[in-house]
Amino acid sequence: MSNLIVSTSPHIHSPLTTRQIMASVLLALVPAGVMGVWVFGLPALWVILTCVAACVLAEFVWQRLNGKKTTVGDLSAAVTGLLLAYNLPPSIPLWMAVVGSIFAIIVVKQFYGGIGCNIVNPALAARAMMLISWPIAMTTWTLDGISTATPLAVMKAGAAATSSATAAGPAATIPPLWNLVTGSMGGCIGETSALLLLLGGLYLIWEGIISWRIPVIYIATTAVLASIFGHGGGHFPHYEILAGGLMLGAIFMATDYTTSPITAKGQVFYAFGCGLLTALIRTWGGYPEGVSYSILIMNVAVPLIDRYTGPRAMGTHKKTNQGEAAK
Repeated sequence: MSNLIVSTSPHIHSPLTTRQIMASVLLALVPAGVMGVWVFGLPALWVILTCVAACVLAEFVWQRLNGKKTTVGDLSAAVTGLLLAYNLPPSIPLWMAVVGSIFAIIVVKQFYGGIGCNIVNPALAARAMMLISWPIAMTTWTLDGISTATPLAVMKAGAAATSSATAAGPAATIPPLWNLVTGSMGGCIGETSALLLLLGGLYLIWEGIISWRIPVIYIATTAVLASIFGHGGGHFPHYEILAGGLMLGAIFMATDYTTSPITAKGQVFYAFGCGLLTALIRTWGGYPEGVSYSILIMNVAVPLIDRYTGPRAMGTHKKTNQGEAAK
C-alpha cells in the first residue's frame, strides 16, 4: 500500500515526456528562426539567444532560491524564450528582451506554480507587457536597415494590394505575396515566413503533439471574418492568413496544453473565439495585429469552456428541470 498514489483524473498517461514534447516544439520552430536570422541578420540572432538564455536562467535561479526542484531540463523555459523572441522585432534593445523573459518565467509561470499551472501563455503575456511598456520599440520594424511598415499596418491604413513593394513607397504598399510566404518583409523575428511555420505545424500534427482543430479553425475563422468585416478592403483573405503573427500564434501558442481546452468540442469553441477576436481587433482595434490579445483573452476563458464542454461523468443524468433534479 505504500506504493499507492492517489491523484485526480485523468489517469491516462502518454509515452511522451514533457522534455520530448518540448524538444519537438523547438525542432518545429527552428526553420522559422533560421529564416528570421537570414532576413534580419545578427540582431535577430542576439535577441533569440538572449531570450532563451534569460528564460532558462530565470527559471533556474528562481527555483534554486525557493528550494524547489529545478525543471530547466524539461526545455519548457527554452520554448518560452524562443517563442518570446519570435514575437519581438529584431531591433528591440536586449535589456528589454531580458526583462520580458524574466516576466514570462517568474510572473506568469512560476508565480502560479510552474509548468502546467499558468493561466495564460507566458510568452504572449510578456509580449503584451512589453507592448504596453515600450510601444515604440515594440512597433519599430526594419528591413535591410530601412524602417518599414508591416503588411497588416498597411492593410489597417486601407492601402491596396500591389505586386510592387516600391510602387508608392514601402510604408504604403503591401509586399508581394511571395514575400509573405518566404519571410522577406518587415515584422517580428519568427512570424515572417508563413511557409516554414506551416511546415513546423504539419510536423507537430504528424507527431501527434498538437491537434489540427485549433490552428485550422483559428486561421480559417480569422481569414473569413476579417474579409467579411472589410479589413484591408475585404479582398485579401490570403494576406490575413500569411501576414502578421497568425500562423505563429495559431500553431505554436494557441495550442499550448496548459492554456487550451482539453476536449475536441472545447477546442472548436476556443479556436473560433480566437479567430473572431483577432478579426475584430484587426478591423476596428487600435493595433494592426490582434493575435496576442485574442489568445490571452481566450486563455482566461478556457476553464469556463472546459466546464461546459466536458463529458458528463459516467452514471449521471442530464438535469433538464428542477423536478428531474429533485428525483
